[in-house]
Amino acid sequence: AYLCILKGVKDVVLETVSSPGCTHCAAFEEFWHSIEKEWQNVTYKNHDITTLEGQALAAKHMILASPGIIINGELHATGGFDKEKFLAALKTASQ
Repeated sequence: AYLCILKGVKDVVLETVSSPGCTHCAAFEEFWHSIEKEWQNVTYKNHDITTLEGQALAAKHMILASPGIIINGELHATGGFDKEKFLAALKTASQ
């Protein structure tokens, strides 16, 4: 597990755009909550696609499949996620 205990670790903003009843969204949420204690530098916010904020983010990033995963304002993945690629992207964003 990657622990963010090093000095100089950058703050990271992780956002998701999810839709009600989405199994991929629920899977990502469950995965994130299982590791979030190791990522003290990450601020997480989930946006529901049925809200104006969620719709605006989906339009801005052209998210057509849930969840849309956004790291520091950059679209990382849509319609699911690869754990290894996601963790690598978080590590890179934290450096």
